[in-house]
Amino acid sequence: MSIKVENLTKKYGTQRAIDNISFEVKEGEILGFLGPNGAGKTTTMKIITCFMAPSDGDVNVDGHSIHEHPDLIKKKIGYLPESNPLYYDMPVLEYLEFVAELQGVKKDQIKKRIVEMVRVCGLNIEKHKKIGELSKGYRQRVGLAQAMIHDPDILILDEPTTGLDPNQIVEIRKLIRELGREKTVILSTHILPEVEATCDRILIINKGKIVADGTPDSLRNKAQGQEILRVQILDAPSKDEIISSLQSIETISMVDPVQNNENTFVVNSKPEQSSRKDIFNLCVSKNWVLTEMAPIETKLEDIFRELTTD
Repeated sequence: MSIKVENLTKKYGTQRAIDNISFEVKEGEILGFLGPNGAGKTTTMKIITCFMAPSDGDVNVDGHSIHEHPDLIKKKIGYLPESNPLYYDMPVLEYLEFVAELQGVKKDQIKKRIVEMVRVCGLNIEKHKKIGELSKGYRQRVGLAQAMIHDPDILILDEPTTGLDPNQIVEIRKLIRELGREKTVILSTHILPEVEATCDRILIINKGKIVADGTPDSLRNKAQGQEILRVQILDAPSKDEIISSLQSIETISMVDPVQNNENTFVVNSKPEQSSRKDIFNLCVSKNWVLTEMAPIETKLEDIFRELTTD
């Protein structure tokens, strides 16, 4: 089930929280939605889930407009907001039953869905406790369970691993990956390694505008613009000879020795060219031993910082 966002704008007075953004999320795709605080992520999610009306533009969920069929769309979506509003005085099982009824789960299926969510979200130990007695991590698990209780086709998760310990984070990431095989998932987070571990595609928003959209690899390649290699060569007469020989290669623009690492160099290829084959051939011709030749990737953190910092 796909989501299509078209020319979406949300104004607060003269301030534009989101400014004419458009993107699409396909069925079976996990989209990582990134941006600094106040960039427009949560506003966009609230509009997609029909909890907030846009000032302009539209969102189509499985061909249905948020303006014309908001109630139908809500049934297709499971939403975990960042604030994760829960009824603290209700026991976990009672709360999940309450949410299942609200979401229209058939009566003969409610118990089965609750058992499944307790298992999937690791709530068995705490299922009889009141939500207010749970740790922050377990309350987050209850939030995930309520988002999935009606087996929605779309999941929209705002900071889903907040408050979880490292082991719980790994479990939730695995769960999201499994869900993404058959559901459409939008995942908002500020934890960049989480995006790389979980998402098929990344969308970065800043000041209400989309500033990047692509796979992690495509964003790195676009940001890097040229090939950068880490190269280690042994059995050469001297470091200076290695440097001069590498600099003589036509496809190489720059060679820098790595400090405190003997005979290791950072090699920049010229734009839109690769020097790997030439480096290999050089070593063969001189009987040098090429022990390392690996690409140095631009970090996702660096890309994010560059696109969201004035």
